[in-house]
Amino acid sequence: MQKGAFHGSLIGTCKQYITVPAALVGYEFPEETEPFNVVDPSRHICLNGSWTDRDKASYNILGSGMILLKNYINIKGQVGIVNTIQRCAVGPGRFYEPRNQYGDKLRLHMTTFGRNWDPVTRYEKRCRSDDESAGPPPIPYSFIYLAETAIKDAQTYMNGLPSMHPDICVANFYYTCGRLGIHQDRDESSESLESGLPVVSISVGYTGEFWYGHTKDESKLCKVLLESGDVLIFGGESRLVFHGVKKIIPMSSPSELTDLVELRPGRLNLTLKQV
Repeated sequence: MQKGAFHGSLIGTCKQYITVPAALVGYEFPEETEPFNVVDPSRHICLNGSWTDRDKASYNILGSGMILLKNYINIKGQVGIVNTIQRCAVGPGRFYEPRNQYGDKLRLHMTTFGRNWDPVTRYEKRCRSDDESAGPPPIPYSFIYLAETAIKDAQTYMNGLPSMHPDICVANFYYTCGRLGIHQDRDESSESLESGLPVVSISVGYTGEFWYGHTKDESKLCKVLLESGDVLIFGGESRLVFHGVKKIIPMSSPSELTDLVELRPGRLNLTLKQV
């Protein structure tokens, strides 16, 4: 594993939902009467400036085509991500509780940008499974810029990582009991998969215990912590790496983030891809 620091300045999917923890199978979640908000809507703080601080960031190469950019997104950027997500949480494109192939609700809230993706229908439908009138809003430019810039920085430290222009962003909010079963992200086109176009995963809020490897055998997987502000990228030879989140660590958000924005207890994750 290699580590290093960034220098210079910067201007400011999946099949994981098919496997549900046994304890949650058949669990009936209460019906929501109000739109889901990731923050207290009465509070809104806007911080201007760059979303990244490369002088404080570092990198861990996890495999060929797989890299973790630690502390890549600063507090301003994390607040900016939360605010951007919150603006799309109500109305068309809002968060909803998806269901698995058995009809059971999953213990997370999800919304998409750019294109629709559903845990059951994948990319087959243009609209959400719960509301055929709700198509996805465009991907915020700030998310596209962040993903493309992170890939460019990652390419500085490793070979074999292609460039990618995201046309879908899946936003998931996981509660502290949330889990993500071991899976591969392989619902994208054969051209995208064969080219090894990378997946960019952005973490905000609670820390996730992330497991990964080139096998489904969990005893042979590696583990790394994805903390708030981290960006994980896997493409090239690692595009079809098996991965999942085994644990969400409570009370692990940066104190600066919780002081500035009342993000719900849990982990907000953005996954950007090119279909």
